[in-house]
Amino acid sequence: MTALPPRLSAVTLGARDLPRLRAFYKDLGFPTGFENADEFASFLVGGVLLALYPLDLLAAEAAPDVGPPEGGWTGVTLTINVNARDEVDGAYAAAIDAGAIVVGEPVDREWGGRSGYFADPEGNRWEVAWAPNMTFDDRGAVIQFGSE
Repeated sequence: MTALPPRLSAVTLGARDLPRLRAFYKDLGFPTGFENADEFASFLVGGVLLALYPLDLLAAEAAPDVGPPEGGWTGVTLTINVNARDEVDGAYAAAIDAGAIVVGEPVDREWGGRSGYFADPEGNRWEVAWAPNMTFDDRGAVIQFGSE
């Protein structure tokens, strides 16, 4: 029996307005991947594919017994970690400048790091964070987290 590989390859966001959401992520400067008119868009971010797919089509595949969510936060937060504490505020400001919605300004957290939260135009929550003892490879993929 083949084991399930321990990795994250893609995160797919169900889009209510795919062209608007695509434009937002392009304005953030995310490198684009494959696109198919109003049916699909993708961005390669640090070794993970961020995919945008129409919400009704995603719900038909991933939640046929539930259907599309009515709106609001789904309980999922996506995080972009930066290399240093002093990079959090600048990265957060860049997201706001690109049209992100302020959710929580960057602050030092009780767990020893610093982070702030914003939402994309459809309310998907993002965190910009710095965490002590987190290191990345050249692509931005996490290679270590925790004590050394």
